[in-house]
Amino acid sequence: MLPHFTIAYWCVFVAAMLPLLCSVVAKRGGFGKKRSQGGYDNHDPRAWLARQTGASARANAAQANSFEALPFFIAAVLVAHQLGAGQAVLDLLAVLYVLLRLFYIMMYVSDMPRARSAVWGGAFFVNIAIFFLGYR
Repeated sequence: MLPHFTIAYWCVFVAAMLPLLCSVVAKRGGFGKKRSQGGYDNHDPRAWLARQTGASARANAAQANSFEALPFFIAAVLVAHQLGAGQAVLDLLAVLYVLLRLFYIMMYVSDMPRARSAVWGGAFFVNIAIFFLGYR
């Protein structure tokens, strides 16, 4: 049988793309403007992002959090596969994790801190469930 990507593996790929999505959201307000007028500065992007406020700053923070959450999710999916977790449940939990992370980003950018924190907690507990799914 040829190896194939499971839905959970595809979810790892999608989760790895979420920081890029956040980056685009964080920088979009500066696109099309001259640097002298506060437009995006690709010569010094970190300093430019550090000066941003509002939704751009929150999207940048969501990007950082997405990078921080990614290793645990990758590890959880790999451990679950390695331990022979039920594929249907693993796939379902992985999709749920990605959806929760998308909602987390939307709530972060929209400045909904309580809901954002609740969704973060939900995604974290789903990730723990994935990690221990194959445990016997």
